[in-house]
Amino acid sequence: MNHASSKLHGGEVFEPTAQVAHKRLKSLGSSEIAIHSQRFFKTGPGDYGEGDVFIGVRVPVIRKVAKEFRDLPLNEFENLLRSDIHEERLLALVILVSQFKKSDGPVRRRIYDVYLGNTEHINNWDLVDVSAPQIVGAYLEDRSRRPLYRLVKSSSLWERRIAILATFHFIRQSDFDDTIRISTMLIKDKEDLIHKAVGWMLREVGKRDLSTEEAFLNEHAATLPRTMLRYAIEKFSKQKRRRYIDWSV
Repeated sequence: MNHASSKLHGGEVFEPTAQVAHKRLKSLGSSEIAIHSQRFFKTGPGDYGEGDVFIGVRVPVIRKVAKEFRDLPLNEFENLLRSDIHEERLLALVILVSQFKKSDGPVRRRIYDVYLGNTEHINNWDLVDVSAPQIVGAYLEDRSRRPLYRLVKSSSLWERRIAILATFHFIRQSDFDDTIRISTMLIKDKEDLIHKAVGWMLREVGKRDLSTEEAFLNEHAATLPRTMLRYAIEKFSKQKRRRYIDWSV
């Protein structure tokens, strides 16, 4: 994570900084795409993404730019993550995930700490989903999971989503306990984006161990929010879906 020179696709050598990344993304923006993104990510008054700013850079393009800035120093990453521009925050997280995968223990700890110290800027579902399993979940794989139980009790929708999405990393290791516990804690959550996230993670559990998912559903289906249940049973047969829906409130 030391300062290092990088190259753009055109071969130009540059020092990877947040300011250079800002200029690079701005040059790739589209006002038409930005307008669509602002609608898609619910940036209107009272919506979950209220006030978020888009410049109109699609995700595949952001991932290409991330490769150009793969050596972005950690302090510059924080500057980028604190940007008002959504695509800059997404770029920062894509780079950070890449750096986390390639780093050793002490650097991973720094990345994890920076991540949890900036959750107020990880403030839309795509930002959480692209980073929480790969950073928070991966870091906690062989450590205490207590930080997730602090996050799940947060007043922040995004911190609660980080808590449940982080368990996706555990699910991929066939470790389902924390997903089930956190899902149970979020049954009465008021946010639809949490209902979707929990249902999604339960479905992922079911792909690997159907009995574990069905045990949860058999106990809680009657009280699950409808969206959470529908996401969880999406891959079930029509007959089985109907049975669980008939149980629900």
